[in-house]
Amino acid sequence: MTTIYILWLRQLKRYIRSKPRIIASLGQPLLYLFGFGFGFGPVFQKAGQGNYIQFLAPGMIGMTILFTSIFSGIELLFDRQFGFLKEMLVAPQPRLLLMIGRTLGGATTAIFQGTIVIVICVIAGFRPASLSALPMAFAFMVLVAILFTALGTTIACVLTDMQGFQMIMGFLIMPIFFLSGALFPLKGLPTAMQILTRIDPLTYGVDGLRGAMNGTSNFGMGFDLLVLGGIALVFMAIGARQFSRIEA
Repeated sequence: MTTIYILWLRQLKRYIRSKPRIIASLGQPLLYLFGFGFGFGPVFQKAGQGNYIQFLAPGMIGMTILFTSIFSGIELLFDRQFGFLKEMLVAPQPRLLLMIGRTLGGATTAIFQGTIVIVICVIAGFRPASLSALPMAFAFMVLVAILFTALGTTIACVLTDMQGFQMIMGFLIMPIFFLSGALFPLKGLPTAMQILTRIDPLTYGVDGLRGAMNGTSNFGMGFDLLVLGGIALVFMAIGARQFSRIEA
């Protein structure tokens, strides 16, 4: 447990010290929130879908957590490059604990980023349907953060250079985000799009956040929790296996 705490605290200190990174990572959610939220708001309302900011805010929270958590894997490449990874691997600790510590640290920073975006959404006009459902929304934030931090760490374990990591992340992140239903309703989509959205893990995170914050869910929050929890465990297991094979 000490190892997990140390790695978690190290990730947290990195996050607190990197103020430019915090500000920069908020740029894209703000662009989508204000650009799409107010730009497409009248069109969305005329289509009979209600307030677009209310619909969009959970998607922006999910996007922020996705971007922050999955890119935490790049820190593993930094640790490998500067020798800290070698120090970790020679320590008399199971590599599973190292993996868990890194994943929890990356997930915590992603949750902090998501919380900042919640505050910004409220300033922009978003209002949760019920404050009593916010703990359920937080549970979805935690699951999404753990899931994609584990995915980012898994990918970083099998790569040796940052350029390759960034290319793969660019290839993965945008489809995951755009197919999640963060920007558009999932009802009435063509069959091919429906299949793709249901394969996307973030779909269930956004749907769960929307259900907790707006009271509207396509699949049901219980089903969303079950799917996210199962996929998170799978990615954690794969990540632990890859981390056990990593060489500094």
